[in-house]
Amino acid sequence: MASFYDEMAGNKTRTYLLFVVFLFLIFLVSYAFGVYVGVGQYGVSFAVIISVLLTLVMYYQSDKIVLASTGAREASKNEFPHLVHTVEGLAIAAGIPMPRVYVMEDESINAFATGRDPQHAIVAVTTGALKKLNRLELEGVIAHELSHVKNYDIRVMMLATVFAGAVILLSDLFVRSAFWGGGNRQGRGGAGFVVLLGFLFAILSPLFAQLIKLAISRQREFLADASGAQLTRYPDGLAAALEKIGKDGARMQRASEATAHLFISNPFKSSFTNWFSTHPPLQERIKKLRAM
Repeated sequence: MASFYDEMAGNKTRTYLLFVVFLFLIFLVSYAFGVYVGVGQYGVSFAVIISVLLTLVMYYQSDKIVLASTGAREASKNEFPHLVHTVEGLAIAAGIPMPRVYVMEDESINAFATGRDPQHAIVAVTTGALKKLNRLELEGVIAHELSHVKNYDIRVMMLATVFAGAVILLSDLFVRSAFWGGGNRQGRGGAGFVVLLGFLFAILSPLFAQLIKLAISRQREFLADASGAQLTRYPDGLAAALEKIGKDGARMQRASEATAHLFISNPFKSSFTNWFSTHPPLQERIKKLRAM
């Protein structure tokens, strides 16, 4: 039987390995681009700077964007006393500041956490979750979301987004240079085979980058499951909640692909392979929780 600590350590290690793969991918695209135009290091700097700027805007405005897109409203103690007290108690147990609590008017069972750090965190749950989950299940869901806050998953995904953006921009520069004939002819002649491979790789690398980013997102979900179970000391509560989510027929009325990775469960019923999903399969998550 896996312990909380084994699961947490394993998922952190896999996240680090995925970032190593990300860096290697950036290096390969940069090398091919450098052979082609002779100024690869400047291409890398440009791609990284643009990616960082765009991501920082999203990073600091993500809470406002998510709240607006979901129509969430702040939960008062008078209207939702049990929810607010549950979040407050678990936040104290997790050793993080009390986040702002929001409610989404939606019949589906779902929740999300956002905010750039524990001091600016938001936790939101649907009214469907409040109606359909019992006390222990709701605690499991909220503990999962608070674990995202405590583990700084927003920052982790920001870094993954920066890396993916750098790969996409470098690939785009490479392909545009090839089509417009802007490369270093001497460099192309001396390493034609390398350039050809680089060109093919540049076309495919955005897909690879997206797959790695999604894999990191899935690992952080596993980590939040394990951290949340450790926080409540009752893995079956979150496992039962995930089972109810899997059986629930209601779909979120206000959700977007841009924010899907924030939720405890993908708000869309995807028919794609797990490689293209922001979340691990529910049955796999439940199995891991039941084994703790």
